[in-house]
Amino acid sequence: MKKLFLASVLAASLCSFAASAEELTGYISDSHCGKGHNSPSEKNTACINKCLGGGSDPVLVSNGKVMKFDADSKEKAKALAGENVKIDGTVDGDTVKVNSIEKASS
Repeated sequence: MKKLFLASVLAASLCSFAASAEELTGYISDSHCGKGHNSPSEKNTACINKCLGGGSDPVLVSNGKVMKFDADSKEKAKALAGENVKIDGTVDGDTVKVNSIEKASS
């Protein structure tokens, strides 16, 4: 019984490390264009908004990596489409969960 309890506690603690709190910076693009857009410009923002309007999901482009947003964070990300951002959140694999998001200072 003790072994089962210890194994359960160990498994739960390992899972909690998989999604660690982080501060991320990057650029809000869309899943269709991905890292094809990686800096703010009127042209990039127009394309991203068109793709988002067509059903594409927002993504974070950070350090050459494209990460998707969890379901609860997509609308927060869409509000800053085409912008450099600073995110306080958690990363689990390639998925970002946003606690707070703001336009990054230039």
